[in-house]
Amino acid sequence: MDPRNARYPFFATAREAVSAAGVDLATLVAERDPAVERGRERVERALVEGTTESESPRDWEAREELLSYPLARILVSLLDSPAAVEKYAEAEARTAHERFTTDLAHDGPPDPSRTDLDALLREFDLADRTRPEDPPAGAPDPQWYHLGVGAYLGYVDPRWGDDWRLVNRELADGEVRVPRDGLFRVLREAVRERVAEGLPFEGVSDELADELEAEIADLRDLLADRAATADLDVVAPEHFPPCLSRLLDRARNGEGDEFDPQERFALLSFLAGLNLDVEGVVTLTEGGFSPEDVADEFASLRDESGAQYPPPSCETLGAYGICDDEDDHRRVAPHPLEFYARRLREADEVIDWRDRRRTDDSVAESKGN
Repeated sequence: MDPRNARYPFFATAREAVSAAGVDLATLVAERDPAVERGRERVERALVEGTTESESPRDWEAREELLSYPLARILVSLLDSPAAVEKYAEAEARTAHERFTTDLAHDGPPDPSRTDLDALLREFDLADRTRPEDPPAGAPDPQWYHLGVGAYLGYVDPRWGDDWRLVNRELADGEVRVPRDGLFRVLREAVRERVAEGLPFEGVSDELADELEAEIADLRDLLADRAATADLDVVAPEHFPPCLSRLLDRARNGEGDEFDPQERFALLSFLAGLNLDVEGVVTLTEGGFSPEDVADEFASLRDESGAQYPPPSCETLGAYGICDDEDDHRRVAPHPLEFYARRLREADEVIDWRDRRRTDDSVAESKGN
């Protein structure tokens, strides 16, 4: 077993090693091989800590570390959540970046578990598109590289910052000059894309899914507890989760004062997750809550750092007697915001409530004139 494959399980040689070993993943799961537990930990750490490094690396042999990667991909696929894929791929990339940065700074005796820059560049088809700049006198390694503009644009994300925009880089003869740590950032993105490719995949047998049911349930709970609240700003009530639609209807019917604390928190935290402000909530609920009540609730939705608490998960809403788990939706969308995001993606047409309201107001005004 090549220890480097265990350290970098997304390498092509690692996939070939798993295939050549003739390992049956279904058998590993059925027999509760230690690699299954390491695969579960791999995904859990990705969702919770943003890393796939084990909390106890000495507990795992190279074989278990290598096999945990395809098992983790199965678990992520069974979660069937874009958020899980994103978190997992980013965590694998972050872990790999930490590892190869350490490897490339290593100046001790040879270690078969470590990689080198040439191997990394070959792995992602960048060897012929990357040219090192002669290092300054006394420097052991090049500090600058020239990367083909096509490769640069293929991996660099403008969200990384203005420094990464092509107009702010030295460009000559079809090559972009990047510092050594910048090349490492590009390689990290290459890892992320490699890991995310094909996820989630279909074709996991029902038998295997049943064997992993306990692991999937635990991971769904973790994912639900950490659902992001800042990526949704479309307000389309007809696509709200059923339980929250019922709460909204009750508020609009003048029952806001009758809500118990859990119901109030569930609805208002969900609306806050859609980036509605106090005035927007009061208008959407048609005066079901007073501005003062909404403002007080919103104040309690933020911690001392200003970060917003997410709405309760579907499981928590079920414990409150709010969510009835219609159509067994918790299996694929264990959090109200994820459920809502899925509905938006699947809808043929989505009209923001505010746009519809402005249109209705314009029509009413024209009729009045």
